[in-house]
Amino acid sequence: MTGNMAGLPAKQPERESTVGPDTTIGSGKTVDTGKTIGGSGGRLMSHDEADKWTLRLQHAVSGFVDGPRESLEEADQVLEEVTARFTDAVTQRRRTLRTSWQTTGDEKADTEQLRLALRDYRELAERLLRI
Repeated sequence: MTGNMAGLPAKQPERESTVGPDTTIGSGKTVDTGKTIGGSGGRLMSHDEADKWTLRLQHAVSGFVDGPRESLEEADQVLEEVTARFTDAVTQRRRTLRTSWQTTGDEKADTEQLRLALRDYRELAERLLRI
């Protein structure tokens, strides 16, 4: 593991993880699990969003030597934004899952629709538990 000028460890790409049909494992290899969450794709955030926050966090780390307090404030802001976006994404995914099996009026979801919804709930919960 190499460090940077701030004495902090460098980002380790082999520890990346995704929440989606492809799963990155500890060796850095991506395995297609063939699963989607809620039937609407797997990632909770786009690559562009993740890249934006990664760059901002790298900026905070690289600026530590010249402005340690400012670096920490920037890192705190990035974490706050990521947490808020993640919470919004999970809430939206849950809302989508709920509407897949809840019906209005006299309509009733068939057993297969309910089974698929339960599978999607389980997969999402298991992925969140692995974070």
